[in-house]
Amino acid sequence: MSNASAPHASVEALRSLLKDRRRIAIVTHYNPDGDAMGSSLGLAHALKVEGVAVQVVLPNGPPGNLQWMPGYPETLNLDRDGDKALNAIRDCDLLFCLDFNRTDQVGKLEQAMLAVKPKVLIDHHQDPQAFTEVVFSNTQAPATSEMIHDILVALGQGDRIGTEAATCLYAGIVTDTGSFRFRSTSPHTMRVAAALMERNVLVDVVHTAIMDDNSLDRLRLLGFTLNERLEVMPELGAAYIALGQADLDRFHFNPGDTEGFVNYGLSIRGIRIAALFIERDGQVKISLRSKSTLPVNRFAQEHFDGGGHINAAGGRSSEGLKAAVAKFRKELPLCSSPCPWVVGTTVAFLQCSGPCPMPKR
Repeated sequence: MSNASAPHASVEALRSLLKDRRRIAIVTHYNPDGDAMGSSLGLAHALKVEGVAVQVVLPNGPPGNLQWMPGYPETLNLDRDGDKALNAIRDCDLLFCLDFNRTDQVGKLEQAMLAVKPKVLIDHHQDPQAFTEVVFSNTQAPATSEMIHDILVALGQGDRIGTEAATCLYAGIVTDTGSFRFRSTSPHTMRVAAALMERNVLVDVVHTAIMDDNSLDRLRLLGFTLNERLEVMPELGAAYIALGQADLDRFHFNPGDTEGFVNYGLSIRGIRIAALFIERDGQVKISLRSKSTLPVNRFAQEHFDGGGHINAAGGRSSEGLKAAVAKFRKELPLCSSPCPWVVGTTVAFLQCSGPCPMPKR
């Protein structure tokens, strides 16, 4: 049966492509997160069941708490493997593009990726670019990993999802749904998770590997961040954290160490939007989170050359940390009681929809 993640026309187009392809590559976005790794490795395991040569290629390495996933040691990483990673893309006869929908999101793999035909896009973010021959795009899906499951089932290949594939896909869903607590989690999501669990996924092992793999430096960075760098603006229902390069260096920062930091601001009573600013190598990366229907993806797109989901988005700035924070503060709307932006968890707050009608600064 066709569903939003696996429309019939796209499924049949993919079925046709898979018939004669023997060298498949899978690429995902820069700074791969749990869903990027889970969907890529999960699909790779499923495709390998039929004896197809499959290579996962990463623009750079994932954080340490994702490197336990089955199949990760066989991945190629452009930062580490250089031409070998590029050649894996150039030499493939079918390329899957997972968990991203803009070509600039794969970093230095972009030109090699664009040169390959045919390509298949599988993604759940809004406003996809048209750069592949086959497209699976479902902005209602909470994770690309859920889409991979649905596409394999629609192809009649659900039996290819063994324990290793199921473990990776389950991990991807867990990370992108915040352990099933985000609004994007649907009854179908829970049914997919249950189907994956029936493939002998060790749920406690997955959650422990992802959530309980902290270095001492990361915990000290978190303590410092909450004590010294968390700023709260209750009159705006907003909070933000700004970490400079010196802060990261002080605590021996590794990629992934600030994962989830932005959610601490959002957890404060009365806060409806939270931001995290990270300064690294002359660039500022911005993560935005919101509650209810406040569209931080639009905020990121309009002000920080970014995008994402309604309640979880990101962007960047080359103007420096102070300038990025100042812009964030400037562009927040002015609100006053009883505006639901700052009411907290009242019924009015939960029912709020659309952008705030109050004038901006």
